[in-house]
Amino acid sequence: MNSADTKPRLIVYRQGNRASVVLDLDQYEDLVKAREELADIRAYDKAMGSKGEAIPFEEAVREIETKWT
Repeated sequence: MNSADTKPRLIVYRQGNRASVVLDLDQYEDLVKAREELADIRAYDKAMGSKGEAIPFEEAVREIETKWT
């Protein structure tokens, strides 16, 4: 069965309040990947909107490595 054929199941309490959703593993992984891509896009948009000075990629990598080592 294809994950596109599997509908998410909504779990609801007796009072009618939504509790959780059960997804196919492939659907979950697709959502996680999409969320990560969206975070990357937002970070890119924020960086492009900043007024800071652009630096070469290699220099940026060196700075990051220096701060994390």
